[in-house]
Order: sequence, then structure tokens, then C-alpha cells
Amino acid sequence: QVQLVESGGGLVQAGGSLRLSCTASQRPDSTYAMGWFRQAPGKERNFVASISWSGTETNYADSVKGRFTISRDNTKSTAYLQMNSPKPDDTAIYYCAADSTDSGSYYSWAFDSWGQGTQVTVSS
Repeated sequence: QVQLVESGGGLVQAGGSLRLSCTASQRPDSTYAMGWFRQAPGKERNFVASISWSGTETNYADSVKGRFTISRDNTKSTAYLQMNSPKPDDTAIYYCAADSTDSGSYYSWAFDSWGQGTQVTVSS
């Protein structure tokens, strides 16, 4: 498994921008897709975005397409979620996850490592 630590959460105004980071510690020979999920109070954890190990394949939830961008820098073992024009509905705890099979799935069960989460609050 991969140990994941998220950072970059906080309070942001609607229409602003925020970048989340997720740094992984893993065996040198491991490859994995990475994803972001979020959970708002009283709601289920939902998929936000994912990126393959190579970075050539990305997936986004319809609710964030065109506003959020996922990227990764394997030399730093870090994935990013650039959040542009966030809305109050984007307020949630954001979780980073790793898929050691690099399956391309966006289902939470495909991800076998999870971070502790970082709170993002978007004010109107």
C-alpha cells in the first residue's frame, strides 16, 4: 500500500482558486493511479477526478469538469487538484487515493490506499 498525505485545503471564496496536493510514499518500483474523492457533511463520498500513472489518462466528475484539473509529478511522488472557480457546493473533505493496479476506474473500491482528508470550505 501507499501512504498518502494531503495538503492545501482551507477556506476559499467562490470564484477563487485553490490547489490541493497529495504526496505519496511508496516502494520505488510501484506504479499507481491517483484520484480525488470528496465527502460533504451527511453525504456519501463521491469521485472527483483521477489520473493514470503515466498522466495521459484523466477522468472527472461532471460536476467539476472545466473547473478542476488533476495532474501529477512522479519525480515528487505528488498529485495535485487545481480547483478553479469553486462553488459553495464544492465544500467537503477531500480525500486523495491510490489505485495500485492503475485500472483507470473511478469507483472508490478500486482504490486501495487513502489519505486522511483535507477540508475545503467555499464561501459565497
